[in-house]
Amino acid sequence: MMRFYRCFWQDNTGQILVRQFTEIEAQIKKGTCMPQPKNAMEIFQLLDKSNCRECGVKTCLAFAGAVFKGQRKLDECPKLDRETIERFSGEPEHQNIFKQNRDEYLKKLKNEIANLDLASAAKRVGAWFSGGKLTLKVLGKDFSVDTKGNLSSDIHIHPWVAIPFLNYVLYCKGLPVSGNWVSFRELKDRKERYPLFRRRCEEPMKRVADIYTNLFDDMVHILSGKQVEKQFESDISVVLHTLPKVPIMVCYWSPEDDFESSLNVFFDETADENLDIGSVFTLGVGLTQMFEKIALRHGFPEDVSSQ
Repeated sequence: MMRFYRCFWQDNTGQILVRQFTEIEAQIKKGTCMPQPKNAMEIFQLLDKSNCRECGVKTCLAFAGAVFKGQRKLDECPKLDRETIERFSGEPEHQNIFKQNRDEYLKKLKNEIANLDLASAAKRVGAWFSGGKLTLKVLGKDFSVDTKGNLSSDIHIHPWVAIPFLNYVLYCKGLPVSGNWVSFRELKDRKERYPLFRRRCEEPMKRVADIYTNLFDDMVHILSGKQVEKQFESDISVVLHTLPKVPIMVCYWSPEDDFESSLNVFFDETADENLDIGSVFTLGVGLTQMFEKIALRHGFPEDVSSQ
């Protein structure tokens, strides 16, 4: 039975997200918990990628997406060995617990918003207040909250956006963006959590960029991405304004000669002053998950499309 710390957001840092991820990772390493695919890309990596169609699906990538959505089962692939199927099949216990905690925390934040002067908060966080709502830009799209804590947007409201958004409105110090970029591990007292951020954000984002390079380039620029300064230029490099005072810079270098590809995510050095570290972590991981979903729905592997 998997155990979780239930000291649930007793302060305003929102770091339970990182704590739960860390505990799950530790149990996986000890062998007390089997790692489950977190997305269709990880399922795809388990397959032999032969596109044999013996499962009834045209490609291994399409099959992986169907398994992740619950439309097909992993054991329908005739090429997978029994050990792999048993190891990665089934619903991980921690997902329901994590979702429950997340929903409880979201409710808590909405209740706190109801006691906040949104008009004053708007000036502090780089938003505007009109019609009883505070509104700001999230990746170029309007995102609003009213005096009762109700959220509204022209796009689907994902928890990975909602929680950082509310924390930002509640606790952002309003420091101006400095223009000095640092990695997640360089934010205050976060060096020990960087390996988890690397596994949950940078590495899977790099896999998307490796497989769907052209689509990845399109995605980061469609999301109101801004050109980076010359010293940060790479094959694909862009600044994304996830929140007005918490920009994220993504730099991707394609493989060349004997050098492997690489991807790094950077934050303004004021990020952990304008947003709690748990929400900074959530923004990075959520951004990666969004890229993965778009790639699986609309993308096509570069090595196939170039043929």
